[in-house]
Amino acid sequence: MARRIVLDLAVTLDGYIEGEHGEIDWCIMDPEMNFTDFLKSVDIILFGRKSYDMWKLYVPDEEESDLDKEMMQMIEDKEKIVFSRLKSESENNVTFSNGVEETVEALKSRDGKDLWLYGGAELITEFVNRGLVDEYRLSIHPVVLGKGKPLFSNIEGRLNLALQEVNRYQSGVVQLVYKKQ
Repeated sequence: MARRIVLDLAVTLDGYIEGEHGEIDWCIMDPEMNFTDFLKSVDIILFGRKSYDMWKLYVPDEEESDLDKEMMQMIEDKEKIVFSRLKSESENNVTFSNGVEETVEALKSRDGKDLWLYGGAELITEFVNRGLVDEYRLSIHPVVLGKGKPLFSNIEGRLNLALQEVNRYQSGVVQLVYKKQ
């Protein structure tokens, strides 16, 4: 099976991926969602530079659950590609790239698992506009923010998707899984 690019993201009911000041405190990490299974299905994470810089600063506190710590370690262990116009050096399991099409083509030609498009919003927009996202896994959280960073902005054309799966969780999160038609 060919490698796919999977956008797996938490989003509010009104379509935001961050609050007005970058807050993501509304995001529910429900064990029932089996996020570790998703992490096992990917071996590379695709970041925009700003999202990677924010992710890199995250330090789990001692009060976090063992499951949260396990998920963070799984993410830490994965190969990461960071798309940046500013950086070009590589570090540990992180490679910086400024060529989206060439990088995606090279990654998809390699053997391996799926690729997780983590974001941010600018990178997601570029991938959507270039038709590079194969699967959309959107976890809709039961909160309306009113303001913030929208998931989809500056999309250049219509995109028809086919619903593949709907998952409901006790927390109120509903996960919708779509593929390109």
